[in-house]
Amino acid sequence: MGRVDLEKTFVGIIQQHERVIYKVCSFYTSPEFPILDLYQEVVCNLWIGFPKFRNECSVSTWIYRVALNTCITGIRKNFRSPKGHIPVTNLSESLIEPESMEDNIREMYRLINQLKTLEKAIVLLYLEEKSYQEIADITGLTISNVATKLKRSKEKLKQMSNF
Repeated sequence: MGRVDLEKTFVGIIQQHERVIYKVCSFYTSPEFPILDLYQEVVCNLWIGFPKFRNECSVSTWIYRVALNTCITGIRKNFRSPKGHIPVTNLSESLIEPESMEDNIREMYRLINQLKTLEKAIVLLYLEEKSYQEIADITGLTISNVATKLKRSKEKLKQMSNF
């Protein structure tokens, strides 16, 4: 595959999954690390890893894994300038801004953001209707560990919401 074809394929994949990337980033954003900076860092990491992607898992699983790892591991604290040109123009035009969410959804996100890093990731994947197997593949946990952590996270959220 030539460079132009590689770039077209990559841009198509990013456009298809941009809401997922944005959603993952939105859980880890802060005043020091704005959403668009995190989004760009995730896309840069996806671009770097794209030539090595071997289809051993689905593209969506790979994107979740890279996005979560980028946000969770603290790479965002050491932003690097991308080397070379990355063709990702016009990818964020259709993103939903958190301000446009309904109040109850914003409250849910606020509560989820109070969870520990891994709990947050598992709840996010659960809300994306990923199966326990997919969550395990993305996070590197066992299925039973995913189930246990998800149950505990739901209990924490329930307690935090005073229901």
